[in-house]
Amino acid sequence: MSRNQTVAYFSMEIGLDEKIHTYSGGLGVLAGDTIRAAADLKVPMVAVTLLYRKGYFTQRLEADGWQREEPASWAPEEHLKEMPQRTSVTIEGRTVNLRCWRYDATGVDGFIVPVYFLDAQLEENAENDRSLTDFLYGGFDHYRLSQEIILGIGGVRMLREICYNNLHSFHMNEGHAALLTMELLDETARRDGRTTILPEDKAVVRQQCVFTTHTPVPAGHDKFPAELAVKLIGNRPDFFDMDGVLENAGTLNMTYLALNLSRYINGVAQKHGEVSRLMFTGHSINSITNGIHGVSWVSQPFATLFDKYIPSWRKDNMSLRAAIGIPKQEIWEAHMQAKRQLLDYVNRNTGTRMDENVFTIGFARRATEYKRGALLFSDIERLRWISRQFGKIQIVYAGKAHPRDHNGKEIIKRIFAAREYLAGDVEIAFLENYNMQQGAMLTAGVDVWLNTPEAPLEASGTSGMKAAINGVPSLSILDGWWIEGHIEGQTGWSVGEPHTADYIRNDWQDADSLYNKLKEAVLPTYYWSKEQYVQVMKNSIASNGAYFNTHRMMQEYVLNAYFASRTSVIQEPVRERELI
Repeated sequence: MSRNQTVAYFSMEIGLDEKIHTYSGGLGVLAGDTIRAAADLKVPMVAVTLLYRKGYFTQRLEADGWQREEPASWAPEEHLKEMPQRTSVTIEGRTVNLRCWRYDATGVDGFIVPVYFLDAQLEENAENDRSLTDFLYGGFDHYRLSQEIILGIGGVRMLREICYNNLHSFHMNEGHAALLTMELLDETARRDGRTTILPEDKAVVRQQCVFTTHTPVPAGHDKFPAELAVKLIGNRPDFFDMDGVLENAGTLNMTYLALNLSRYINGVAQKHGEVSRLMFTGHSINSITNGIHGVSWVSQPFATLFDKYIPSWRKDNMSLRAAIGIPKQEIWEAHMQAKRQLLDYVNRNTGTRMDENVFTIGFARRATEYKRGALLFSDIERLRWISRQFGKIQIVYAGKAHPRDHNGKEIIKRIFAAREYLAGDVEIAFLENYNMQQGAMLTAGVDVWLNTPEAPLEASGTSGMKAAINGVPSLSILDGWWIEGHIEGQTGWSVGEPHTADYIRNDWQDADSLYNKLKEAVLPTYYWSKEQYVQVMKNSIASNGAYFNTHRMMQEYVLNAYFASRTSVIQEPVRERELI
């Protein structure tokens, strides 16, 4: 039997359900939203990732905010179906056998996109090899490259075993899967009766591959010494000596491998596409701005409201532009329902006394330095004064630090210290063990979404998109998607100055901008011009919720990447966007 899926989507992590611990953050959640959108739009897609049994942790915070990690176990057989097919890869000359598990992502009309999780936990494998699929981003170069051999080479082989023989496009979501190009090169050679690949095979493989890069800093791209690559993959001069495989003749750079063997390449926001073209000169890099899966992230009060006024929204998130016509009072009532749900949860779980009538700021993302989670506390007395003079403020935080990120853990401690210092003036809660459920409640239940990354390091960001579809405006640094979604005072508010090549970002300047924006625009509008604030909420849905979703994003991939022959760079200006 020949399967009819024509697009194979490869991602090192995929977040489909918070009970399935095969993701760690934004890349995985985006992958899950992408797959759900493909199912909604009936895109003939199949997805491949790895099955991680360990590494996902429960976050426990001590009284001072110091993070401790506890292992969080899960049972694959309770959520996934084991498939009968088997395949194998060769690592260091050893055969590593693989099986896979299946999850069906079902669209709004019942269309299914199957997701296959590769698993090396088999008795016939050596003990160390059984653990190769255990930890997401675990270990050092040896472990990581072994995983990427399994994902790229093993993933293609498993799809062939399941009879996916008519695949038109292989989409690499980041460079982790780039070794699938090697397997495709080998397939091309075998079809011609050869045992070695030739330089001209590259053109054949390039026409099959699509690559999305997400990381705007060089350190975020996987690189492996050539000696290690040869040791694990085998002595393959036909591959390693091929032009465009090794960087500087000494490093296997997975990003460059994907760049050199893809017919279509894109960044995940317009600004990120621009940054990527500067990083990877000589490559045609387009941009497809990320989105979120609307049905997955809309709170129940707003889902009910959209069902009433925009019946088509579940099949077509872009129809939410009609939200501009929903009565303001009903928008506000839906928001307050979501806010009460969040604050009830916060008060029960943190012991705080948050008030639904107080302006509530939300901030939830991975605790790491460039996200600048404690920027709001740069001048803590000024924040106290603003809350006293311009309208009371309360803040809900959430987010995990990587277990080895000491600086990220210190950021959480700093937030806890600010909570103690500001007690009585600014109520602060930090939700433990951030997950998808909390993320959905937070983005729907706060009054403004705060995002303060160090530009231009936020490739896209999607949390503000989740907020927008729930009528929550953003207060954000002009980076990633917010450059495109921001209309000052209409869809939210900006912090700091736009990033340029000669502009040096300054934390104190950004903090000063944040304080000024709170006291001069955000708080006065919320407390004294509620009609205007609700209009900003409506604009957020109709302008940003309707656009920054994976339905629109997937249509761009279908038209520009999967089934288009044109591969030239699309030099897109920042959209001149007007309110609907």
